[in-house]
Amino acid sequence: MTGGGRESEGGEEEVRGARRIPGPRGAADDLDLATVPLPPLPPPGGSAPDEAVPEQSQPASASGDAPESGAGEPEPGPAAEAWPEPAPGPEPEPADGHPRPAAPEPEPEPAAPAAEAWPAPGPGPEPADGTPEPPAPDPLVSSAPVVLPHQVLKALLGAWALSACSAEETAAVEDHLTGCAPCADEALRLRDAVGLLHTDGSLDLDPTLRTRVLDGCFGRRPARIPVPEWAAPYDAETARLDALLRDIGDSEWHAPVRLQWFEEERRVSRRTTVAGVIGHLMAVDGLLSAALGLDDPLDGGKAPLDPTERTETYWSATRRPPTRAVREPWRAQSHELIRTASFAGRNVAETSVSYGAFALPLQDAALDRAFECWVHGGDIADAVDYPYPAPSAAHLHRMIDLAARMLPAALAGRRSAGLAGPAKDLVAAGAPGRSLHLEIEGHGGGDWYIALDSPAALGAPERAVAQVALDGVEFCRLVAGHISPVEAAAGQEGDREAIRDVLFAAASLSRL
Repeated sequence: MTGGGRESEGGEEEVRGARRIPGPRGAADDLDLATVPLPPLPPPGGSAPDEAVPEQSQPASASGDAPESGAGEPEPGPAAEAWPEPAPGPEPEPADGHPRPAAPEPEPEPAAPAAEAWPAPGPGPEPADGTPEPPAPDPLVSSAPVVLPHQVLKALLGAWALSACSAEETAAVEDHLTGCAPCADEALRLRDAVGLLHTDGSLDLDPTLRTRVLDGCFGRRPARIPVPEWAAPYDAETARLDALLRDIGDSEWHAPVRLQWFEEERRVSRRTTVAGVIGHLMAVDGLLSAALGLDDPLDGGKAPLDPTERTETYWSATRRPPTRAVREPWRAQSHELIRTASFAGRNVAETSVSYGAFALPLQDAALDRAFECWVHGGDIADAVDYPYPAPSAAHLHRMIDLAARMLPAALAGRRSAGLAGPAKDLVAAGAPGRSLHLEIEGHGGGDWYIALDSPAALGAPERAVAQVALDGVEFCRLVAGHISPVEAAAGQEGDREAIRDVLFAAASLSRL
């Protein structure tokens, strides 16, 4: 380059304003660019190609080895390829009037796939002074609210509840809800319904749902012939078990089930199927049917009264293994029992039901059948991998109360067989005697005082010599023979012999 390039001030300004491809860039990006000398400008003529003229306002593009004045044209290096190509546009005419040689056309680079969706802006005219025109601003989206008729907004409520509306539709719907009370109520109902569509929670029904629905129905229209209160637990547990049986498939009726109970000091078990368990329940429920004058499925009058013998008789009488066909007879029998008890009312609550070795009033026998229905329902649920929660707190409390009332007689029977310690303080019938405080915690809990020396004695807090604390469901599992007295997680305090005798007496209440 020669010094003649700086003689024309006007020409220099026009060169500075033209868009040029930057010159070669050095590899050292961490240099102090303020100390790097700028390369001289080319003359306004055609002696220097456009690629070698850097912008004077961009000193960072210069490198330490820039050519000095008069050294000739610099060779474009590889670093120049990293600079983007400027958009094509008309070049300003030089001040001296000489035409500028056309620059070689660069080879077109392949465009990115995303750029194909947006057309490139075409070249536009530039001002006469050479200053490039600023880019046009992006078109702004109108922020004015969308005006929709009432019927359209009402139809959008479902999509709004599901968060499926666009931003404009959402704004229009929410603006409409502030002034339309019927649509606002409908929107709240739809939002509540959307919450039921979530699958992160359990799909199993609340065990108290049936009771709450019936209570709501009876609150609006009381039953003309209500189910007696003492038969409500049996009604609820048979309904829960029937719902489980309705959900399982044909093959699951033959799933193996192991029934467990205690005899004397050891645990025994019996292997059967789901259908066999339902047959066992139907055979023992026949004791209540006979007491109410209904048909006994085992031909009443000839069948044994002991529950275990009745079950063995029923199983041996079936020529083939029972299938799901046993569900309908069992279901019809339970419905007939509840219907008959409801029509009879209080007149049959004290009717004696014989179990062979002992007898219970009908109201306690129905509670005993509810307890066994729940326990064997849990056995079936474990066999088919089905969730089966405990009964409601009110019903569980009544089942625990029945077991607690049966403990003094069971303890006396074990003492007669030499399986429990001797009586230490006999008292008159109905008088307070030595007692054990049975504290049931949690679901269906409460406090009971168990007479230790005689079934006719009265358990009293002032005569308590020991205390046992158990969870409600854990105590029922002990009474059902599903856990041994040693395994029961009990808090114990006081007379150790009395505690042991009561825990083993509770396990002895279990049977097939």
